[in-house]
Amino acid sequence: MRQSVERLLERLCAWLAIAGGAVLVALTIATVVSITGRALTSVGLGPIPGDYELVEAGTAFAIFAFLPWCQLKRGHVTVDLLLARFGPRVNAGVDLIANILMTLASGLICWRLWLGMLDKQAYGETTFILQFPLWWPYAASLVGAAFAVLVCAYTVWRSLDETLAPPAAATGRE
Repeated sequence: MRQSVERLLERLCAWLAIAGGAVLVALTIATVVSITGRALTSVGLGPIPGDYELVEAGTAFAIFAFLPWCQLKRGHVTVDLLLARFGPRVNAGVDLIANILMTLASGLICWRLWLGMLDKQAYGETTFILQFPLWWPYAASLVGAAFAVLVCAYTVWRSLDETLAPPAAATGRE
């Protein structure tokens, strides 16, 4: 059952990460066009209005879109200088503790992002130039943040399985 859940999460994480990457590519193109427009004001071109606002909102979404994939694939930075001397069961136990802490941190971030979105929505705050509601980027980022919490909870389950597995089978690390 755990493998089928992992395959489903992997597909969903991949699609979310691809969406984040597509947003970054679009932002890169928009930045190049805007900078080129600034350089060519003498021929009647100009920058894209609100380019900074778009980059800010899109980058926030992209960061949260990448988090679930990174967590699922064990992509967060670890320092294994001391842990390399211990066996797979100790390493799996450390992974379990780290995944529990990551789940708690992700839950806290998601909760605060939710409250921030509600605050921006309640006060009707908008961006300065484009005047789009500030809660939109919060809502877009919240999709990735909420999914990250789900993936983190799954990685706790995965680590618990690896910690409790018989010693020969406890080599599930990549």
